[in-house]
Amino acid sequence: AGTERKGSRGRSDRATFSVVREAPRDPFLSVPASYPPPPAVTRDSVVTSSSYDKNKPHVKMGLSKAMRLAVRGVSSSTMTQMSLPALTTVSAKPSMMSALFGGSSGKTMPRMNEPVPGLAIPDPPVVPATAPHTIVTTLANGAKIASEDTAGASLAVGMYIASGSKNETGFTTGSSHLLERMAFKATMHRTTFRVTREAEVIGANLLASASREQMAYTVDCLKTNLPEAIELLADTVMNPKLHDHEVADVATALKLEMAELAANPANLLMEAVHAVAFEGGLGLPLVATGGALARLDGDTLAHFVSTNYTAPNVVLAASGCGHAELVALAEPLLAQLPAGSKDQSSTPSRYVGGDYRVATDSPVTNVVLAFEFVGGWRDTKASTAMTVLNTLMGGGGSFSAGGPGKGMYSKLYRNVLNKHGWAQNCTAFHSVFDDTGVVGISGVADGARAGDMIAVMAQEFGAVAAGKITDEELARAKAATVSSILMNLESKAIVAEDIGRQILTYGERKSPQEFIAQVNALTTADIAAVAKKALASKPTLCMVGDLTSAPRYEQLSALF
Repeated sequence: AGTERKGSRGRSDRATFSVVREAPRDPFLSVPASYPPPPAVTRDSVVTSSSYDKNKPHVKMGLSKAMRLAVRGVSSSTMTQMSLPALTTVSAKPSMMSALFGGSSGKTMPRMNEPVPGLAIPDPPVVPATAPHTIVTTLANGAKIASEDTAGASLAVGMYIASGSKNETGFTTGSSHLLERMAFKATMHRTTFRVTREAEVIGANLLASASREQMAYTVDCLKTNLPEAIELLADTVMNPKLHDHEVADVATALKLEMAELAANPANLLMEAVHAVAFEGGLGLPLVATGGALARLDGDTLAHFVSTNYTAPNVVLAASGCGHAELVALAEPLLAQLPAGSKDQSSTPSRYVGGDYRVATDSPVTNVVLAFEFVGGWRDTKASTAMTVLNTLMGGGGSFSAGGPGKGMYSKLYRNVLNKHGWAQNCTAFHSVFDDTGVVGISGVADGARAGDMIAVMAQEFGAVAAGKITDEELARAKAATVSSILMNLESKAIVAEDIGRQILTYGERKSPQEFIAQVNALTTADIAAVAKKALASKPTLCMVGDLTSAPRYEQLSALF
């Protein structure tokens, strides 16, 4: 190493030099905190090749002036001390590298089984003496604000609206599905980009979902961001801009998705069940058709929103925040909602039942057999029994073996999937609304055994209606139902949703203990009565796939 020096005649004279080190250095710390600044390079400290003595403790180095200045700056920095405030000076044995090369081991942490000196440990959170309960406030215009102050650092808040595809007309068909995709886009006060950026800043999860009776817009974030979440949620729901170009872009993307679903009619089999089972609002399609998407625009969606998003139809529900703070933030915003009557635009629905079948070149047959569930969610005793009935029958796919959580001990799994190799899937289902609904069994079987599949479905449903339920089966179904309720309510998002949807349905929030008590009080006769009442209605039969062996609708009706 060396420097190059040119004389007056352009001659280059090279002079090598060495810098005398005063102390050893730790190779893993450029300059220890306790290491003094490097000495200035003077004529005395520069050893030329002519005066170099190999017996002197000199170390050759080729540091430039810039490097020497950088080292001097690092040596006097307190960055290490500032970046590790929890560290204290703890006497420790020198490391192996320090023993070999010299230098200080610096500040070290204590062992894993020893406390860190000087580190303040916060107190554990205080467990509330009583379980949180739901508080509801009704505003002057009819809107409701409900909350449950569950413990934790996060919160879930949502606006739940009694509006869905059953509120649509021939002019607005498909609006609910399209509004779900238009959620959290441009508003009267924000662009789509700003909505996204504000959600990112507070670390929020945004979600919207549409159903036949209700719409839900939810935000999950930290408790400290409640004001921002409330304002963002209210603005996006109450003041959507609904630009025609944004509506057209979303509709185009949705058309492509619907085209993919339509390529396999089995994907839309549950849509067909509702269209066949009901006439009126509940029979209208939830999934927007291509024709509806081509017709819908911003003005049509705005008309649907102004008609159905009225104060009596809106519930703001939250889990994980104080009720007083929630009301103080939300009341000025929800007070701007227009007043109106609840369900003012819904079309009455009536169960009629019927037959639907589509032949395809598939080697299997998808079958759904359903019946009317009278009373809906508002008949709490019957709906609780129906929930246990659904768990009791259970079922699943032919590859769902594993444990009770997969339905291995349910009636459909043991009596259908375990006995018939041609049955690929057999599962109990329900689709229940405020005042009515459908319950039944869905399945997939080899095309040549479609008739046998339908007969087995009818036989299993009839056996439950006849009271052929053992005490062990009932106890297992009741325990599984209670377990499902409690596990679901561990999520704040589900708690907020439960609060919002119950208030829309019942006008209040029933406690989990009330439902659990109803489940535990059920008897075999209660379960059988619900199944028998359902079988008294006209069956709904929907099939897609290989129909060469499918029975006629009259043959099915004769089984009940």
